[in-house]
Amino acid sequence: MAWHATISLVVGGITMTMLALTTVNAFPDGAPVDACVKERPNQPYHGQARPQPLSTSPYQIIASSQKYTPGKQISVTIRGDVFKGFFLQARNANTHAWIGNFAQTPNTKTHDECSAVTHADPKDKQEATLIWNAPAHGGGQVYFTGSVLKDYATFWADLVSQ
Repeated sequence: MAWHATISLVVGGITMTMLALTTVNAFPDGAPVDACVKERPNQPYHGQARPQPLSTSPYQIIASSQKYTPGKQISVTIRGDVFKGFFLQARNANTHAWIGNFAQTPNTKTHDECSAVTHADPKDKQEATLIWNAPAHGGGQVYFTGSVLKDYATFWADLVSQ
């Protein structure tokens, strides 16, 4: 009977360790596309972790332009403290609809279906420069919004480009 209890403890310990390792390393290659449409869009779903207050963000999202014309490319740079990941979307400034798409650049993964881009590796980053492609037709104003993750449990959401 004692060996049943010992085996249960060992199996339970292994299960908890594996669960903890899985949780710590969730999405090392970027946010899944469903981050676009979840209850808290543009935010990671990392258990009980919630965004830090915007006023404490050490990050900036800087766009080379807020105006677009057909086919125009706009560079978008994330800078600030070292960070592990990000998830950004391009949105029409008037309608807030997803618009355009991001170019595939080194260490990024794009989600064209919702005009988004995310990190593609878990390495520390000091800065990330992304390229956004305006739609082929029309023009107007665009802004970029999303989250930057310092680490798994420390992130800022609803950041907006300057």
